[in-house]
Amino acid sequence: MAAGMRFLQLFAAVLAFCLAPVNSNWIPATATFYGGADGSDTMGGACGYENLYVAGYGINNVALSTALFNDGASCGQCYVIICDTSKSDMCKPGTSITVSATNFCPPNWDLPSDNGGWCNPPRHHFDMSQPAWENIGIYRAGIIPVFYQQVKCWRQGGVRFTINGFNYFELVLVANIGGSGSIKSMSVKGTNTAWIPMSRNWGANWHCLSGLVGQALSFAITSTGGQYLVFEDVVPAWWQFGQTFSTWRQFDY
Repeated sequence: MAAGMRFLQLFAAVLAFCLAPVNSNWIPATATFYGGADGSDTMGGACGYENLYVAGYGINNVALSTALFNDGASCGQCYVIICDTSKSDMCKPGTSITVSATNFCPPNWDLPSDNGGWCNPPRHHFDMSQPAWENIGIYRAGIIPVFYQQVKCWRQGGVRFTINGFNYFELVLVANIGGSGSIKSMSVKGTNTAWIPMSRNWGANWHCLSGLVGQALSFAITSTGGQYLVFEDVVPAWWQFGQTFSTWRQFDY
């Protein structure tokens, strides 16, 4: 019996560490689901990750309302969500789910914010993949009251860079980011250039207007958590548009 209690205490401690809340207080919100039982319809989305398994995010993903999406700056961030059992009997008590932000839930101005327009500003709302949502809510509920916290992201492997664009326009998708999960600022450096600041184009895509074809590329990134990492010569000189390059480096915060 003592051994069993010790195991439960250890499990609770490990769980608390892994969730690693960024904010100390739980924030009220609401949650719905979309995409079907297998979550296949949640692939792609407004962050640009396309195949979420390949990009490192998987099926436990979520589309954020306007108030949370922050024009794409929240792409990749992680949130732990629990159902508010004090307000609904459609909750699954004692459960939680950690999801990654991969999409945008647009406002529906034809519906009131308290009756269908769940993603209208200033509401904090999570439109989750159905498999993620069913960890905390009963299917027939449709919508449930929740609490959430932003938490540290734990990713397998390192940060990934996909080079898109054409000629003098480089559009770089940055995926599989750990720590805070999202980017505050980013620069690129070619073999024959100085550091060139990049701008967020949309979602998790950053761009610059430079002729970098034929040069090895390095990236300098500051996460929204404040960590600065340089990925030196991560893209070889023979790169072509459409290719993805993986690294071994990862953010801690």
